[in-house]
Amino acid sequence: MATGRISRREFLGRAAASAVGFPYIVSSAALGKWGAVAASERIVMAGIGVGHQGLGNMVGSDYSGTPSGGFLGQPEVQVVASCDVDANNRQRLIDVVNEKYGNKDCAAYGDFRELVARGDIDAVMVATPDHWHALTSIAAVEAGKDVYCEKPLAYSVVEGQAVVEAVRRYGAVFQVGSQQRSWGIFRFACELVRNGRIGKVRTVRVGLPRGGGWTGPLVPEPVPEELDYDMWLGPAPWRPYCKWTVHGNFRWKSDYAGGSITDWSGHHCDIAQWGMGTELTGPVEVEGEGEFLKGGFWDTIVSYRFECRYAEGFTMIVTDAEQFPSGRDGIKFASGSSGRTIGVLFEGEDGWVQVNRSGLAVYPQSLVRERFGPDEIHLYRSDNHKRNFVDCVRSRKQTIAPAEVGQRSISIGHLGIISMKLERKLKWDPVEERFVGDDEASRYLSRSMRSPWHL
Repeated sequence: MATGRISRREFLGRAAASAVGFPYIVSSAALGKWGAVAASERIVMAGIGVGHQGLGNMVGSDYSGTPSGGFLGQPEVQVVASCDVDANNRQRLIDVVNEKYGNKDCAAYGDFRELVARGDIDAVMVATPDHWHALTSIAAVEAGKDVYCEKPLAYSVVEGQAVVEAVRRYGAVFQVGSQQRSWGIFRFACELVRNGRIGKVRTVRVGLPRGGGWTGPLVPEPVPEELDYDMWLGPAPWRPYCKWTVHGNFRWKSDYAGGSITDWSGHHCDIAQWGMGTELTGPVEVEGEGEFLKGGFWDTIVSYRFECRYAEGFTMIVTDAEQFPSGRDGIKFASGSSGRTIGVLFEGEDGWVQVNRSGLAVYPQSLVRERFGPDEIHLYRSDNHKRNFVDCVRSRKQTIAPAEVGQRSISIGHLGIISMKLERKLKWDPVEERFVGDDEASRYLSRSMRSPWHL
């Protein structure tokens, strides 16, 4: 399929061919001497939204400034720019980048549109608040960039569809930050289920954290000098600035996110879909009930339980942590930790598999030593989520968590929230990604955007 886009290597090759006959000087670093990566193999990258999670993605999960686990620690990656509406956030990344390279070349941007307009940038990391994910990712893809975008893929179903379409149209490499797919324990749990080790699965239980929110008074305050608040709001409705509504607390206001459900569906609902082989489809019916924050600014869901019924013959039950079984029959996790209250539980006719970030519990217990033959299902293997993205940028292959998979995973959360808001069962067409004969429910699939922002 023609995409109208050429790869980095094709571009560099054409540029080199057009320069034949002209003398030029190439540094030893560009030629790859002394362990450096040749310029033709280098991935020039930038961060957009570099607060807590974004800084971790760029420099490492411990946020210590040591570029070990993030993109800055990947040998092929050269980070050249930091973009954030908060000057303090963007400066923190700039300081780490400049210290690593021993220069002062890392550029600062407050507007992502200026950054993606740069022709020398190959890829961007997006970790803005949820209500910005789609617009930022689409702009980057349209500008010829590959994208690593934090989960959830998008604020709404329609915005997620737009991201998927843009990625297809422009041939971008896209990775959603559902990093549990790059943990061996989750892959092994899903392979047990996919290879029939626990028999036919009729029920999958997914436990997510309960909701939250700031409970103190929300008093309008002057906007800090370092923050472009109008840009932070972007497509969301205008509201007076209050320090408690930005950065980490945005998740508890529906103008910006969907609470714990949209925060975590991209993790555990994603694993549930992976294990059931439904990562490119979705349920046909959704029904549930929940308790939303009321009487103040915060309005996302606190406690919840909803069921998703699939044409494939199973039901996915998604609950908050307090309603999720903490362990089965006294079995301890393989890691030695007792059961936690969030995670995924696959219930089969011949056994069960429970997995979360603490470890794996199975029945029968012999399954922990199971191995799979060459003719059985072996799922996509990635042992490092960011490394997988870098490798795919170079190879142009699909990542372990591409845009459409991210869209299907977060759609479960979106549909559950809509059902609980309307307090009734909804019928869903997973092929067309639309509600069946329900105009009221369909209105929740998208939102109006504050001018001048639009899809």
